[in-house]
Amino acid sequence: MRLLTAVLAGLLAATAGCAPTPAALAPVETRTPITFSQLLAQPRAAADRRIAYGPEALLFGELWIPHGQGRHPVIVLIHGGCWRADLPGLELMDYMAANLRQRGYAVWNLEYRRIGHPGGGYPGTFQDISAGLDHLRALAPEYRLDLDRVLVSGHSAGGHLALWAAARDRLPTGSPLRTNSPLLLRGVVSLAGIADLEAYRRTGPDACGGPSTIDGLVGLPEPGGRDVFADTSPPVMLPLGDRQVVISGALDPIVPARFGQAYAAAAAARGDPARSLVLDGAGHFELIDPTSAVWPQVVDAFAGLLS
Repeated sequence: MRLLTAVLAGLLAATAGCAPTPAALAPVETRTPITFSQLLAQPRAAADRRIAYGPEALLFGELWIPHGQGRHPVIVLIHGGCWRADLPGLELMDYMAANLRQRGYAVWNLEYRRIGHPGGGYPGTFQDISAGLDHLRALAPEYRLDLDRVLVSGHSAGGHLALWAAARDRLPTGSPLRTNSPLLLRGVVSLAGIADLEAYRRTGPDACGGPSTIDGLVGLPEPGGRDVFADTSPPVMLPLGDRQVVISGALDPIVPARFGQAYAAAAAARGDPARSLVLDGAGHFELIDPTSAVWPQVVDAFAGLLS
């Protein structure tokens, strides 16, 4: 009997040794997708510095400085909120900024003028993003920022602005948004970004206020007038020439994943190194919540572009 038991045990061990190792599955959210109010109800850390990048009151960024010696890779964050002044601002990004600081990244979290602020909309909102990004050159010596390793990431409306920032060297001649020598980027991570303004205006949900919000951002199309999307909507400016990771939540009701997937496919078709990543179980705000199950996949996207 003991011999039979030993033989069976040996067979089971051999079978287990030959069995293929199951593929590791990414964690999936099991809770109901959160709202921005629930996100902001959580305690949050503070940035190390608040620094103006221009003369207007809203032209500032918050710098999160990691510990450690040497030069720090930089992640620029651009908050969402439908480009609107009546919705929360850069505080939405504080949670991920604190987490990224702990991981050794310097974070430059930008505020900017939005629809409803004096000077917000076209061209001010876009000019603010440009000025904020390029101000990193002034900050780099004092705060040991590695300008050879800078990526930009934005959420929702900020995801649109992050992709737009990568297209600044593609802006049409004569555009008031064009600047000389825009800061070079290692890549872009768009988090639930409204990448295609025209498509979102035409078929997007009304969560951001419908077509009137897009009109408030870029202006009204008029027969014989300027093309309002020519220097504002990233698909029109493809190829961007930068690596792009377009991350969407499968359960996102504000920016459904189809928008990110369509943009990434269009960018790849034009030769850009762009890919779409749809995270199961995630809604809109899980992508900027470090306590969510999908957060490690967002961090992996950052690390892949900055490695």
